[in-house]
Amino acid sequence: MFDGLQRRVVSIWFPRLASDRVLRLRPIAGPFVLTLREANAERLHCLNQAAERQGLHRGMSFADARAFCPDLQSRPADLQAEARFLHVLRRWATRYCPWVGLEGDDGLVLDITGSAHLFGGESQMLANMRQGLGRAGVAARLGLGDTRGAAWALARHGEGCAAPGAPQAALADLPVAALRLDPDLVTGLQRLGLRRIADLDATPRAPLARRFGPAPLLRLDQALGRQPEEITPLAEPPHYGVRMTLPEPIGLCDDVMAGVSRLLDQLCAKLAHHETGARSLCLTLRRVDQEARTVELRLAQPLRDAARILPLFERGVAAVEAGYGIDQLRLEAVQVERLPARQITHMEGRDDSQLDDLITRIGTRIGLENVQRFLPADSHIPERGFLISPAAYSRPEGNWSAPRPRPLVLFPPEPIAGHGPRPPARFRWRRMALSVARLCGPERIAPEWWLSDDNWRRGLRDYWQVQTHQGRRLWMFYTPQAPGWFVQGEFA
Repeated sequence: MFDGLQRRVVSIWFPRLASDRVLRLRPIAGPFVLTLREANAERLHCLNQAAERQGLHRGMSFADARAFCPDLQSRPADLQAEARFLHVLRRWATRYCPWVGLEGDDGLVLDITGSAHLFGGESQMLANMRQGLGRAGVAARLGLGDTRGAAWALARHGEGCAAPGAPQAALADLPVAALRLDPDLVTGLQRLGLRRIADLDATPRAPLARRFGPAPLLRLDQALGRQPEEITPLAEPPHYGVRMTLPEPIGLCDDVMAGVSRLLDQLCAKLAHHETGARSLCLTLRRVDQEARTVELRLAQPLRDAARILPLFERGVAAVEAGYGIDQLRLEAVQVERLPARQITHMEGRDDSQLDDLITRIGTRIGLENVQRFLPADSHIPERGFLISPAAYSRPEGNWSAPRPRPLVLFPPEPIAGHGPRPPARFRWRRMALSVARLCGPERIAPEWWLSDDNWRRGLRDYWQVQTHQGRRLWMFYTPQAPGWFVQGEFA
């Protein structure tokens, strides 16, 4: 791709990426650290300059750090937010060249071959990078060389530039740790007196390979340009959006739905290519007067079937006021989820597509979160034997199992008059006089001590199934620790 050009690589290292991300939003004067829990202990994950001047270092116990620095301020680290911030910086770096990749968790690597002249030269390009990162409040160290390994070494152990075609001179005095070696290998080489890259390069290769394996020599050759090392740019995430500009405005619902059908075919083809399904879609209709109307559709399950999605748009499209006409349609999958292809066989289970479409239709009116289903829960407490979950974000799974029959209707315990551990032969409940015809029990249920429930703090309950002469079949319990009788449910 760059025949005739000397390859040039820039490595950008962010030594305080995590703390810079936090402090650029909320500046803090004084020592500040981010902590991360490792092996049941809080340790320092990232520090600002003020904390480093106090003698603190990464990996140090947070308790020890507070002892050294009483005015230390801290916050828990967010590794996912750090990764997102690094991706933001990667996108910013594409202004200098298209080949930008990640270098670990705190760095970037750029192949600037053939693009430095656009900024007036390599020195001006590096100065522009430092200026942009400085304005953003992000500390960075830059290295420039002919290879990825040389740029990495200069960024982390010198922050300099290697002249084109002369990596040996720039790397000779750097420590062997600059070759991206494991700490154990670095320690072993230093014990032999090989502390600099020049010392390692002047040592016979065969004894080194026998003792330390191929890793030190491979990293050395990559840094000096004797072995190739590729830079793989991080691919941009796919954009699930399609657009249609019409030569003449339209206003009829059927015409708009026909346009949506064409857009859905294109969008679903892109979703199928990436093995994803749309969970939320946004249809934007631009009118002739430059105003836009949007129709949002949230699906109960990820879909990429245009024939199933199209009818779900009818209600929203019919409610749009077209004005003097619509001249542009834009359809975007706002939220997507993985939807890999699956093998369809005669053993395939029942199809839930109609139920999912029904949930979607109801959800467009009252909200998907308000369409709920009951799921079994692993608890012998009657009130905790089930979970209520949105039907769009859960699947019916597991079996409803109980050691004894449970009533169809449960309600808060209602006291009745009674004495002794057996149900009273006659009692009044809800202004009805009832008499016992048949009994089944008792079933003793103990509280779950690991859960906080004020209704179950009183202790044990002995449950009885009581069939009355009047036709009522009740679920009653007796509390031995505080004698009393209660009705809590009714069987069908």
